[in-house]
Amino acid sequence: MTTHLNKKPRRLENNNTLVNHFDHLPDDLIISILRKLSSSASSPSDFLTVLPTLVSLSLSLPPTTPSKAGTQTLAVTAEKWSDSAHAFLKLCANAGNADACYALGMIRFYCLQNHGSGASFMAKAAIQSHAPALYALAVIQFNGSGGSKTDKNLRAGVALCARSAYVGYVDALRELGHCLQDGYGVPRNVSEGRRFLIQANAREFACSLRSYISLKSDEEEDEEMLLTDLSAVPVHEIHPVNRFLKDWFGPGRVGLAEGLRMCSHDGCGRPETRAHEFRRCSVCGKVNYCSRGCQALDWRVKHKMECTPLDLWVAAAAAVAMDEIGGDGEAVVIGDDADDNHAER
Repeated sequence: MTTHLNKKPRRLENNNTLVNHFDHLPDDLIISILRKLSSSASSPSDFLTVLPTLVSLSLSLPPTTPSKAGTQTLAVTAEKWSDSAHAFLKLCANAGNADACYALGMIRFYCLQNHGSGASFMAKAAIQSHAPALYALAVIQFNGSGGSKTDKNLRAGVALCARSAYVGYVDALRELGHCLQDGYGVPRNVSEGRRFLIQANAREFACSLRSYISLKSDEEEDEEMLLTDLSAVPVHEIHPVNRFLKDWFGPGRVGLAEGLRMCSHDGCGRPETRAHEFRRCSVCGKVNYCSRGCQALDWRVKHKMECTPLDLWVAAAAAVAMDEIGGDGEAVVIGDDADDNHAER
């Protein structure tokens, strides 16, 4: 016979009859519903609203619930960061939640500057083949983040990147492709690198197109519109952790130490952990990137339109001046060996 929880009865407004809305529901069904609600929450606040209900029903939080919380449930914002939010992420991480381990690891490593603890949490997620965590550890190895320049381990970075790419992570596919093309931490193989880059672009486009078609289908657009109006394909959404990093170091909040820079790719948010850690554009020298993947993506999105060599500006100004005075002068030669899509340390 199924037993029932000790639930307090409620009094109806129209009469004095005391009723118990849960009286005919078995305990295991109630617990199952509450567990589903808490594990499918779309934000931390939604998750926490379940807890008072559990308390009122004399129930405890099922131990498996924190381990099932999804990415959006763990999407703590920099503006609302607090000890309670920290404790919430730690609760989920200790329960074995890979997303929580990754989020807490990134926040501790870059924002709280606790490099050892942050890397440890990311490693816990990487053990579960968590693709973003594997890639994050690869970037740390490539840059020697949290240490000195001599702490770089290119081979370890490539190995971690390859594991992340194996499970289809787009950023890792792109990074591995550029490493192979440049011979960075791995023997150079241009054709294999190009194959990875094509695969990354194909996956990214497929994801964007899928989102676009889903959006249009909700608006009941016809098939011709879906096939012709591809200019409105949405940009890949920034991961909540990357958005947290951007907001944490944003204007009016925590400032970077003198001499440190942020990755210039808008979808990244990683800061340097030491001076001159990131790569800078060798053409304009105005932007910095934590990885080849961020550099290539930012080049395609916006920097291609912004990057202009200083000597090109000088040459243009000189040409205008010569035209105005009508004189003869020696032309300024602009070297063609400057690769617009190349960055240097």
